[in-house]
Amino acid sequence: MERLQVGILGATGMVGQRFISLLADHPWFEVKVLAASARSAGKTYAEAVGNNWKIDKEMPACVKDIVVRDVSDVENVAKDVDMVFSAVNMTKDEIKAIEEAYAKTETPVVSNNSAHRWTPDVPMVIPEINSDHFAVIEDQKKRLGTTRGFIAVKPNCSIQSYAPTLAAWAEFEPTQLVVSTYQAISGAGKTFKDWPEMVENIIPYIGGEEEKSEQEPLKIFGHIENGQIVKAAGPQITCQCIRVPVLNGHTATVFINFAKKPTKEQLIDALVNYKGKAQELKLPSAPEQFIQYLTEDDRPQVKADVDYANGMGVSIGRLREDTMFDYKFVGLSHNTLRGAAGGAVECAEMLVALGYITKK
Repeated sequence: MERLQVGILGATGMVGQRFISLLADHPWFEVKVLAASARSAGKTYAEAVGNNWKIDKEMPACVKDIVVRDVSDVENVAKDVDMVFSAVNMTKDEIKAIEEAYAKTETPVVSNNSAHRWTPDVPMVIPEINSDHFAVIEDQKKRLGTTRGFIAVKPNCSIQSYAPTLAAWAEFEPTQLVVSTYQAISGAGKTFKDWPEMVENIIPYIGGEEEKSEQEPLKIFGHIENGQIVKAAGPQITCQCIRVPVLNGHTATVFINFAKKPTKEQLIDALVNYKGKAQELKLPSAPEQFIQYLTEDDRPQVKADVDYANGMGVSIGRLREDTMFDYKFVGLSHNTLRGAAGGAVECAEMLVALGYITKK
């Protein structure tokens, strides 16, 4: 297939940089336009980023000499691309407005931002779990007055290490979860060089994160009704979110109850055999095995397991019966790959496979 021409909004930030590193050799997408704030506009991408390249791989040569455009000059950015990925750093209202402005130029927007996650006709998708929610795009396009422009989002990075288990275990009807997430500093767009106070430190607060962790899975497991996504009634989730001195990788400890009482063997079997539509379609970014189960007592570990399936897989371990709940376990996912840019790229792949994104 002829590669789609894509733009990256917010290209100079950490998530924008991750988009660039993932798309440099992508079989379906070619980076054509980079956009950022007015202070970066007019500079080459290499000049705009300077010493702030935060990805462990070298900046791809194909983007170094691209002249950065002003992200607020919507028509100028949109005219040369088939779709855009959004990682802009603005207020929530500004993000909502600019993403809708791009959609109204008939340019599909796949966003890493949280601003539109609760817009009722914007699908929030983990491709392995709820790609059927993309059907609401037709209703969104009617609201926007577009024929091919729309917005789709991926969910918060913090839920990726445990929400997939709820899909794998749906037949056993999870009812209650108590979750604690231990979240890497790259989730705040930081490295240890940027944030020296995080060395040997833990901060027991991440603004807005606990509400996202408790509520976003309910939208993912919800259903479409009258052109909107209605969130599921359960399971009940309560969460604490803690920032820890780790660069990449969000770990979750989870206590869980079920309406139907599965055995440990049934739960493990359901995890390792779980496949979603992304696996059926063999999307370029989709791991062949979405969830791996690790039997060692001291796994998953960030250093050993965060890059499982190129950072797009989820690692689960330490599943055992509990004295108060039915079971407890530990999950791990890569927060800037599966949890951010990689998850958005996989959403875009699914949207291409389903015919929602095409050449202009």
